[in-house]
Amino acid sequence: MSNYFKHKMRGKSPGEIAGMIIFGTIFITGLAILFGFVIMWLWNWLMPMIFGLTTLTFWEAVGVFILFKILLGGCGGFGGKDKKKTKTSNCNHESKRQFSKWEHYDNFWKEEGNKAYEAYINRLTSKEETND
Repeated sequence: MSNYFKHKMRGKSPGEIAGMIIFGTIFITGLAILFGFVIMWLWNWLMPMIFGLTTLTFWEAVGVFILFKILLGGCGGFGGKDKKKTKTSNCNHESKRQFSKWEHYDNFWKEEGNKAYEAYINRLTSKEETND
């Protein structure tokens, strides 16, 4: 897996990496704030009118969101325990199989990568010339 991250970060300066981390943090914070306001707005629009419940503040809406995530099992959906175990075990097995190929990536790239890439680009440009 470290080869995967090395590949993704290849050629990026420390400033770019720090910028990606800062942008990701701001993006996740923005999504959390947005979820809180959407839940608050929907609750305050529907629940008092339909069920006669009180309105919520922003932090109460965030708490309701967290409570529902805990009660409904996070991102795993509504399946039972057996379904969830088989789903995650298949997922983990498949991802291990996919990432086990990355251990050979650096050796391939050193030996054949640049030549294979140039050959691929030459094939693309020759196809474009014949299509024109």
